[in-house]
Amino acid sequence: MGAGHHHQLYRPGASPVHRLPAQCKLPAVLAFAIVVVATPREAFWAFGGYLLLLAGVAAVARVPVTYVARRMVIELPFVVFAFLIPVIGMGERTTVLGLSLSVPGLWAAWNILAKATLGVIASILLAATTEPRAILMGAQRLRVPQLLVQIAMFMLRYMDVIMDEMRRMKVARESRGFVARDVRHIPVIARSAGALFIRSYERGERVHLAMLSRGYDGQMPVLQEISADIRQWGIALSLPAGALAVLGVAAL
Repeated sequence: MGAGHHHQLYRPGASPVHRLPAQCKLPAVLAFAIVVVATPREAFWAFGGYLLLLAGVAAVARVPVTYVARRMVIELPFVVFAFLIPVIGMGERTTVLGLSLSVPGLWAAWNILAKATLGVIASILLAATTEPRAILMGAQRLRVPQLLVQIAMFMLRYMDVIMDEMRRMKVARESRGFVARDVRHIPVIARSAGALFIRSYERGERVHLAMLSRGYDGQMPVLQEISADIRQWGIALSLPAGALAVLGVAAL
């Protein structure tokens, strides 16, 4: 089932990373994340090595640093939380720039920031080099439950449709002179949200009936099977393998 619309996270290209099948990249990113999470927070050199590995992947994939940096704004809640931990943390205190901070809180903040940043960068590189539909098809080939994959596929396909519907409702309200200014307008917004939910639910019913009329039996047909050979698996798994090597060197 095709999406048929542009996704801002994906950056079209023909690099070796782009050409790798999604079923190879997904386990590679997952394994890399597991290695990062399992790394002791005191292993500073290991985290630097992981960052260099990701920089190498970005260079091979021709993904600019600025492209990754702009999309790392999603990490902002983690950053705010990490900066608050040393302030409200308990235990031994130390003074940094005139502020009394918790030593265990500083360690916890570093642990969260380092690991979250590496995980976010790896996810951004995956999304930048793999189309959303290909990611879902890769998950299907990895034997992720069919129901979960299909729900994600329909969400991907109809998210823009629902957003367009919401924008049309907003234009209709504003064309009638409505502008949300304070809490008194919450009931109007709530009714609009309810109407949007009903329309989405009815659309889902119509789509389901249309699928049944075309022979849907619980499985989506695969129009193009993309297989992966040993060489491609080896290229993809070189990222977590490199992370394990870095962790081993840092542990010496």
